Amino acid sequence: MCEPEADPARVIAAAVERGRTLATAESLTGGAVCAALVDVPGASAVLRGGVVSYHHDVKVGLLGVDPARLAAHGAVDPEVAAQMAVGARVATGADVAVATTGVAGPEPHDGQPVGTVWIGIATAAGATATRHRFTGSRAEIRASARDAALAVLLESLRTR
Repeated sequence: MCEPEADPARVIAAAVERGRTLATAESLTGGAVCAALVDVPGASAVLRGGVVSYHHDVKVGLLGVDPARLAAHGAVDPEVAAQMAVGARVATGADVAVATTGVAGPEPHDGQPVGTVWIGIATAAGATATRHRFTGSRAEIRASARDAALAVLLESLRTR
């Protein structure tokens, strides 16, 4: 990870400095965001846990995503991303949670083109999601989504 905003050590340091705990909810990244955070020595001081919710049933059952929303819009959706983040925050008791959902390819999914990614963020103040568009191979899109999630998490720790 070459972008400073995506440096997991900076995310962990910011969480420690602000006394915030963290959690993740991941679909297309398959645990890569949580793994990047766990790689940082001292992460256990702030990282509560993560949920890999690749299947709709897991999004609904473990994260509390609205099944009607999933049925109507699919998983590649801003509200789904926000609900995933809220679900991770609630399930782990974390102060801040980040979520990833999107299409890494090779084919479009839920009517969304390859490279479409939503990053959700949830704090006590509420939840939002931001849309990202990435290009490249499946692995490159997943790595870009991981980095974007880390950057969103760092920005949230700095501003909320």
